[in-house]
Amino acid sequence: MENITELKGNWNETKGKLKQKFAELTENDLLLIEGKQDEMLGRLQIKLGKTKEEIKKLIQGL
Repeated sequence: MENITELKGNWNETKGKLKQKFAELTENDLLLIEGKQDEMLGRLQIKLGKTKEEIKKLIQGL
């Protein structure tokens, strides 16, 4: 998750998997903008009730 370029390369696929697993997530929740990945993680923390580390592990595990 640290490498934004690597993450962006597969983001559409990852985003689809997250939406399947968590139906409450919206396109805006999963908006990945360079330099603002922490903001996106914060939105996911609030929506899913998980820590940033838990979310990073979840994304890496998809």
